[in-house]
Amino acid sequence: MATTRTESPAARPSRGRGGAPTRFVRESVSELRKVLWPSRSELVTYSIVVIVFVVIMVAIVAGLDLGFAKLVILAFG
Repeated sequence: MATTRTESPAARPSRGRGGAPTRFVRESVSELRKVLWPSRSELVTYSIVVIVFVVIMVAIVAGLDLGFAKLVILAFG
């Protein structure tokens, strides 16, 4: 008694024109169309928030680095 193996359509390789790379690009474009893109004003606002946050964090780290460097110089002369 021989059994035949059946595959789901998703498991079979693409037999259309172009093959896997073309299918990947097509599906990627399809997914990008579903993305809710921010408006220009939202993008500017989010960018400003990120830049301000990064500047604050850099200032904190630089201050700590300078403080610890002075402590090490005082301790080990």
